[in-house]
Amino acid sequence: RNYNFEWTFNSQASRESMAHFLDSIPNGYWVTFKNVPSYVVSANQYASDWAADTLVYGKGNTLYDKLKALGLTIDSFSRPRVFLAIFKKGDPTFALQQKWSVKDTDAITMESFCPGPIYQGSLASPKWGPAKAWSTVHWRGADPVNSTTDTVGVQVVGIDTLGNSTPLFRMSRSQQDLNISTINAKQYPYLQLKLSTYDSVHGAPYQLQNWRVNYTPVPEGALAPNILLKGPDTVTLGQPMDFAIAFKNVSQYAFDSLKIQLYVLDKSNVMHPINMPRRKPLISGDTVTLEYLIDTKTLSGQNSIYVEFNPGGDQPEQFTFNNFMYKSFFVKGDSRAPTMDVTFDNVHILNNDIVSAKPHIQIRLQSLSQYLLLTDTSTIQVQVRFPDGSMHNYGFSSDTLRFTPASGSNNNVAIVDFYPAFTNQINPQGDTYQLIVTGKDESGTMAGATPYKVDFQIITKAMISNMLNYPNPFTTSTRFVFTITGSEVPQNIKIQIMTITGKVVREITREELGPLHVGRNITEFAWNGTDMYGQRLANGVYLYHVVTNLNGKSLQKYTGAGDNTDKFFNNGYGKMYLMK
Repeated sequence: RNYNFEWTFNSQASRESMAHFLDSIPNGYWVTFKNVPSYVVSANQYASDWAADTLVYGKGNTLYDKLKALGLTIDSFSRPRVFLAIFKKGDPTFALQQKWSVKDTDAITMESFCPGPIYQGSLASPKWGPAKAWSTVHWRGADPVNSTTDTVGVQVVGIDTLGNSTPLFRMSRSQQDLNISTINAKQYPYLQLKLSTYDSVHGAPYQLQNWRVNYTPVPEGALAPNILLKGPDTVTLGQPMDFAIAFKNVSQYAFDSLKIQLYVLDKSNVMHPINMPRRKPLISGDTVTLEYLIDTKTLSGQNSIYVEFNPGGDQPEQFTFNNFMYKSFFVKGDSRAPTMDVTFDNVHILNNDIVSAKPHIQIRLQSLSQYLLLTDTSTIQVQVRFPDGSMHNYGFSSDTLRFTPASGSNNNVAIVDFYPAFTNQINPQGDTYQLIVTGKDESGTMAGATPYKVDFQIITKAMISNMLNYPNPFTTSTRFVFTITGSEVPQNIKIQIMTITGKVVREITREELGPLHVGRNITEFAWNGTDMYGQRLANGVYLYHVVTNLNGKSLQKYTGAGDNTDKFFNNGYGKMYLMK
């Protein structure tokens, strides 16, 4: 873009400026040019207009004359159309190449091979190593034209443990074998070779035939759970955690005395390091085992064991990704707090979400104790704060609130099903209620430091918001986002996908959309841009029409606060764009 210049061709003065610019381009430069017709067709000036410039500037001096001399079929520019062209200034061996569209709305492309000399280049090898000791470097090559015009050499670069590169040696054309045993392999466990070549006469690169580095590799070990792995997933508080793992030398080279790191990460992410003595040197094919009994008295809850052999690259090794492992284990105890989960019509809502005026609120209280089963209704208290601020307590004396006790030690979960009815709406924009739930286990341990509280909105009238598809535009699939109010989901929701001419190419039924609920919805169903026969539709704009029905009547439109989506969805119709 640094060398992109634009003029209008509908001005005689501008065309003269273009002609002068063409003259100013030095010989040997590659030049491309294209035209973009005016969208106002009546404003376009064509080849005949350009040719008339000779009456002012003289023959051979106009843009028309210069482009025609280059070989452009400029006289065909007699109607709205576009063209591309490329030429090499002052080089008759490269004929001008051009391409023309039929109409001004056509998309055209053109490719051209434009060779040019490059007089220098470089080549880098992959990293060699890690090494225990370095030995020698060898390289061979040949010049394809004349070696006297070439400058070539190979650089030996050391790479330290942090990945920093340092040039160590440079080998000329006459030095193709080098002893590198003086390089400290602990300081530079990796090496890289870099060839540079320069030929200002022929521009012919030096041809590398081969290069190699001789060195003593470091050992390689790996965890071997196929030989030994022990450790239960769950233990009781105070029960020792019996953990064991094997590590094997899988290389031909020996490890020195092996270091091991072991620690336990508890449920609060506190690290408990365990000191481990160094183990014996590990020769090729040999195995060392780690066995340890972990005290769990202070480890109630979820924990993780971390073990690593040769931690932090204590001694050089080929790879370390297979030296460590995490092992999760759980310590059960009776003092752990129960957990509570609350859903509205099987959905976890956010604060101030719209819900059904007759919701099914389910509360699941779970205790981790094996022995104290949740069977008493006193473990859960349910309250609702109404829009006027009054607090309503609910008991288990009616069908509004039903209690299902835990069924056994392996499923210590009590379930409360709450069926309130909020049918008297005060605020036309919706009434705000607050659900307050307190839960505890049989030992009195509370589920959370404070009661569960969530505000929710009730709109008793059955309505549906504008239905939008997301993402839009889309390439692979799109889902539908909308809000339903009232007490129940419409029995029928149908989405018709249509072309812009009104032809229905796909109908999406209520069953296809998946589970819906009163409140905000994003469908599980994602339309993939295919028609009713599964064929992929063409790129472009499509309309979609939403049809709803509840008890034989269509739903009115719901518009929430700040909803300005009418420009995207109007009178039951929306627009989407499919692109590949």
